[in-house]
Amino acid sequence: MPDYRYPYLDPHQSRTAEPTAWQQELANAIESVFTKGARELDEVVAGMNKTRVRPLDGGDWTEEKFTTLMRELGA
Repeated sequence: MPDYRYPYLDPHQSRTAEPTAWQQELANAIESVFTKGARELDEVVAGMNKTRVRPLDGGDWTEEKFTTLMRELGA
């Protein structure tokens, strides 16, 4: 008999594909920023700009770039 798992216990239930290397680096950077205490969007963006992870178009993170990307990724 297979193990029954509730859908909400699967942290990747909405995933349609494995994350790319860049997406995994992004996730790790965001987690690190939150771990360091960022809670508000401006704090997250400032923290992201201190990481080595850059937006796909290069340059610095802005609130607009960050929120647009989060919408695109479904986060």
